[in-house]
Amino acid sequence: MLDQPGFGRRLRQLRMQQGRTQAELTGPGMSAAYLSRLESGARVPTQRAAGYLAERLGVPVEVFADRTGDDLSDVVATLAFRPDSERDEEMRDLLTEALARAADAAPATRWQALAMLAELNAFLGDFADEQQVLEDLDALSEELGRPVLQVYTKQRVARCARNRGDVGLTRRAVRQALELVERHQVRVPTADLLRSRLLLVSAEAELGNVAEAMQLSLDVLGDLPPGRGALAAEAYWTVAVVCTRQGEAEAALRHLDTAIDALDSREDVTLWMRLRLGAASLCLQSLPPRPEQAQELLTAVEPIMEFAGPPRHRQEFLFLRALLAFQQGDSAAASELVGKARAGLQHFTYRDRVRFRILQERLAAHAGDAHAVARLNELATEVQRTQMPELASEVYRAATECAVEAVLPTL
Repeated sequence: MLDQPGFGRRLRQLRMQQGRTQAELTGPGMSAAYLSRLESGARVPTQRAAGYLAERLGVPVEVFADRTGDDLSDVVATLAFRPDSERDEEMRDLLTEALARAADAAPATRWQALAMLAELNAFLGDFADEQQVLEDLDALSEELGRPVLQVYTKQRVARCARNRGDVGLTRRAVRQALELVERHQVRVPTADLLRSRLLLVSAEAELGNVAEAMQLSLDVLGDLPPGRGALAAEAYWTVAVVCTRQGEAEAALRHLDTAIDALDSREDVTLWMRLRLGAASLCLQSLPPRPEQAQELLTAVEPIMEFAGPPRHRQEFLFLRALLAFQQGDSAAASELVGKARAGLQHFTYRDRVRFRILQERLAAHAGDAHAVARLNELATEVQRTQMPELASEVYRAATECAVEAVLPTL
């Protein structure tokens, strides 16, 4: 019963089932460092330590017996209903380890575990890891031959591809999902279908097919069920993005206001934050920029971001504050915030990584770096290869502005 690593796995699983942190189990005779080594399997527990932990958890000491046979299903059940605030690297590691040990698990259980792991990686902003998991999930979905699982997987593949900047794959995967629904008459929630169509809107807009994206987005608005909520917020937010691509700033802001009003923070705090970050981003991208409105939105988000923001949203928040500072003429503050945001660059979507690079090079040019314009032109060429013309144009525009700013002082 006290053999490692089985004891450590079971201890961590029991602790997480109760939603408790390591700190909540420590006390006289049980340091945080010792508890951490027990959970990792690095230390063999004594009978006294096992008894202490059983008492703190309110379970019989026999419960620490290693139950490897049903470990994966136990872990899936443990993690299934954890709130966003508890979705962290520890949860991901627990699930990854359980999957690695459960090569002979039932395919349906393995599918659930892979789907959950993909969602965890997406939540944490680790899109490369999410892609690898989704490749396994896609293969397993094909093996199982169940259209409803194939549809779900294609939807996840499309969302991940968009975040990585592969909009061609985004469009293909969404179309495959919608074709599967049509061909097999798959019964999926209306909200899922509408979100798939919104993904297609996003892909078409990124690929430069803005008129088609606008028509698709208006079709989605026409099919929206009445009322407020997360789906309405996402739909109006998507239309706002397309309007921004068309240069219709006023229409974009109207749709953004509708999206923001459609959702209360108590309904979905993560989406509530994402909408305001997105709105701030659009305000800073619009021509001319709207820094005052962006400041209001970021100020509203900041208190919640401190305790409830996922890693990717915290990094996006830092980046938007840096961009705002730059537009307000405070290059020193912008550089400091860029330095902080750089540590979490892996959490950025492809579009945000490009826009982060633009800001870096603009700061470099402002500081007198004569090579910044050349690097921006190289970046624009790289972005063009991803078939994202609007984003490439944004980079070229920044390069031109930097070149003009470099020439003006000499005139």
